[in-house]
Amino acid sequence: MFMLPFIDLGRKVIGFLHFIGGLTNLAAQTVYLTFKPPYKYEHTIVQLKKAGYDSFPIVSVVALFIGFIFALQSAYFMQKLGSEMYIASLVALSIVRELGPVITALVVAGRVGASNTAELGSMQVTEQIDALETMATNPIKYLVVPRFVALGIMLPVLTLYANIIGILGGYLICVMKLGISSSMYMNITFDSLSFKDLFTGLFKAWIFGMLIALISCHEGFNVTGGAEGVGKATTRSVVFTFIMIIAADCFFTALFYFILT
Repeated sequence: MFMLPFIDLGRKVIGFLHFIGGLTNLAAQTVYLTFKPPYKYEHTIVQLKKAGYDSFPIVSVVALFIGFIFALQSAYFMQKLGSEMYIASLVALSIVRELGPVITALVVAGRVGASNTAELGSMQVTEQIDALETMATNPIKYLVVPRFVALGIMLPVLTLYANIIGILGGYLICVMKLGISSSMYMNITFDSLSFKDLFTGLFKAWIFGMLIALISCHEGFNVTGGAEGVGKATTRSVVFTFIMIIAADCFFTALFYFILT
């Protein structure tokens, strides 16, 4: 009985190491096959639509409300200091550097990542992936690469769009509620932003996109146990992706802080 907690901990550590090893192996094969012909452009275009175009509505709603909320929360404190004009720079920097990439990645992970895991998991339990191998088709080239490329392209695009909508949300609150002039808000916003702010946010979004694709596909390929296994894998995929996004954001935020400051 005394050893049971240590046995359970050991199993979890081994499971985590197995997950990291499998994810690393999948990432290496995916990157290699991405640049190896033949190229399946039609599959990539389909995934670009699923990952990007179909995600615009939900990203719009979430980013707009994030802009509203952050402007209102900033106003609560800034009004006490008589510094309402600086809400514009605070909103712009926070959204472009952190909130835009992270919130967009979490939304896409919940929507697209879960869909990828469920789709590939269903193919795994019905032996469709084995059928692809029987027909001399590499499942990673056929299934993972288009999703990897699509999310790597569309996450920065969605993040840029979310940045604009989030800043618009802050603009509406400051101009309509706080009485800040439109020209002053826009001038302060553009003065506070620099290329490195935009670059750091979009770079992190690119990393997040690839993480979502790799983790969701990895979990889909490792589904066992029929329909119940697909549900468990989908839940696990979303949880792992959220954790990896937050961990990667922390790492790259610290890295850029020491490099760019």
